Amino acid sequence: MRRLENKTAVVTGGGSGIGLATAKRFIEEGAFVYIFGRRQAALDAALKQLGPNAKAVRGSVSDLADLDRLYETVKAERGGLDIVFANAGTGAVAALGAITPEHYAETFDINVKGTLFTVQKALPLLSAGGSIILTGSSTGVMGTPQFSVYSATKAAIRNLARSWALDLRGTGIRVNVLSPGPTRTELAIEVMGEEAMAAMGATTPLGRMADPSETAAVAAFLASGDSSFMTGSEVFADGGLAQI
Repeated sequence: MRRLENKTAVVTGGGSGIGLATAKRFIEEGAFVYIFGRRQAALDAALKQLGPNAKAVRGSVSDLADLDRLYETVKAERGGLDIVFANAGTGAVAALGAITPEHYAETFDINVKGTLFTVQKALPLLSAGGSIILTGSSTGVMGTPQFSVYSATKAAIRNLARSWALDLRGTGIRVNVLSPGPTRTELAIEVMGEEAMAAMGATTPLGRMADPSETAAVAAFLASGDSSFMTGSEVFADGGLAQI
């Protein structure tokens, strides 16, 4: 039997990159997946890859009305929810001295506020045994030049998981962080540049960037009963970057 048979999952930022790769892996493991993202063209292209066991809802995690619409759709069509992969995020390069209020607000609105309310608004639909996965980053535990605002949001994500694991005591719902390192995604290449990403990948013990499917495999583990005694944890899929 597939590990996520008959499960229902929400994947935010599901139109591309790690989110799309994870949606694909969840479906392979037997789940029905709702992908959520801001770009309709990306969602439409993703659905062509994912097939009949996926549905797209367009919206932003920073817009609470959009999140309400997402979960109203899930409730009406599926009745409940088993897995939330709070993966949507953004980032931009800005060294200290060049950080603007707009850069700060956008990054925290999507990465922290968006994650918080993605999870909070899902709670009424989650039953015992449910799994919440938050996307962190190796940058959350490392100093990274010109990337302090993004890195700070990912450090915040780590503490949210620790605190929520205590808030969820007695519910049977687990919450863990999945922290990638340098991964070949559209967003990473757009923000950091191909050359910089390749250079970062070369500094890992494995000497390369990850493919999104490698991160998705770890997400599937955290979503499944194979990780049933894990909560409040952080799992790094970073090629060893933040471990040495």
